[in-house]
This record gives sequence, structure tokens and C-alpha cells, in this order.
Amino acid sequence: MVSIYDRALEFKKKHPMTIAWRLKKNSRIVEKYIGSNEKVLYVFAAQKNNNPFDFLSTAVIALTDERIIIGRKRVVFGYFFDSITPDLFNDLKVLSGVIWGKIHIDTAKEFITLSNIDKSALPEIEQMVGSCMRTKKQKIKKDM
Repeated sequence: MVSIYDRALEFKKKHPMTIAWRLKKNSRIVEKYIGSNEKVLYVFAAQKNNNPFDFLSTAVIALTDERIIIGRKRVVFGYFFDSITPDLFNDLKVLSGVIWGKIHIDTAKEFITLSNIDKSALPEIEQMVGSCMRTKKQKIKKDM
């Protein structure tokens, strides 16, 4: 099985303009919360903020067959963890700039901005995250 770190590193190599630091430590946070029955579909890295000059908030984001997981290791101690389930997912918006792009994830409870992503990665992220969340959300509606 390929680790979260290896997949994040693969993403970074494929899209080198993405600003991402400490991938190994951030990947460990994500790995802590992956359930034994969850299948990882896609992994990428980004800055979890809306400030193009803040490069210190790197996050590793994993799309599983059940949810989106965002993990960030704090510099000194502790970490941040976010989980977005399909029932809370509302919309995904892609913004492309000159060098970097942003992904806005709108949920029922918060608005998440993932920034400083290589422009070439934006269609790939939108396709993977958007299609998976739409499919899961439709399945939830049918089950109700």
C-alpha cells in the first residue's frame, strides 16, 4: 500500500509550483485518522489559508471513499485536523491566478480555502474531489 506521504510527494513532483512544506509530518496527521475500512482515492497538498503571502499553513488533503481529510502539523506542538463528510459538502469553487490557484470548499458549517496550488493541478483536484463528493451526496439523498 502506498503511504499518504508518498502520494503527497508524488503530487508535489507532478505539480512543482505548489507551495508545500513538511509533507511527512502533515501526512502523519492524516494517517492517524484514516479508518481501517476507508480507501484513499486521492492526495494533494496546499496552504490552508486565503493569504497568498502566508506559506506556513501547509496541509495535506486526502480524499477517501467516505470523506475529505485535512491534516496540518503545528510547528511547535499539536496539530489541526478537519474532516468533511459528503452530507456537509455544499460546493467546490476553483480560482486560477497567474502562477497559483485556489480551491474553495463550501460546507454547511464553514468555508475552507486551499491556496498556493500549481495551476496545472486545479482541473485534476476539481475532477477528483467534485465528482466523488457529488456521487456520495447523491447516494445519501437516495438512501433517505
